[in-house]
Amino acid sequence: MAVAALVDLRGLRTAPSLTEPERQVLRQELQERLAACDWFTVGVMAPSAAAATATLRHCEAALDWSPLAPLNGHDPQGGTGAAAAEAGPVFLKGNQNTGTFSLRQENGLGEGLLISGHSPADPEAEDTWGPLPLDFFG
Repeated sequence: MAVAALVDLRGLRTAPSLTEPERQVLRQELQERLAACDWFTVGVMAPSAAAATATLRHCEAALDWSPLAPLNGHDPQGGTGAAAAEAGPVFLKGNQNTGTFSLRQENGLGEGLLISGHSPADPEAEDTWGPLPLDFFG
């Protein structure tokens, strides 16, 4: 499957493998779309809490976002807390408006990163993009 634009990802259950040229095109389009929004939510469907958190941290660093704090006070990458001990697939939801993220075990998901842009002043700019590969920013 060739991916030429973010819209090509709509409806996919799992992020596709992308070539480097496809990644570059999507990064450019995503940057333009993100620039029109005020704040963001992030969803990560991953095989483990550590993989989900690593994806979030790479996304934050690449987009120069302030790091979100774990809702339960324990970052799975830090190796402590109940979320770090979770085995199996998880869904991570991060919210810039609250400054937090949460993790829950979730079976039957695909794998990928979803980013939703929010702009109360310009609802036309709002959208959800993805699923992008977990290593899209890593």
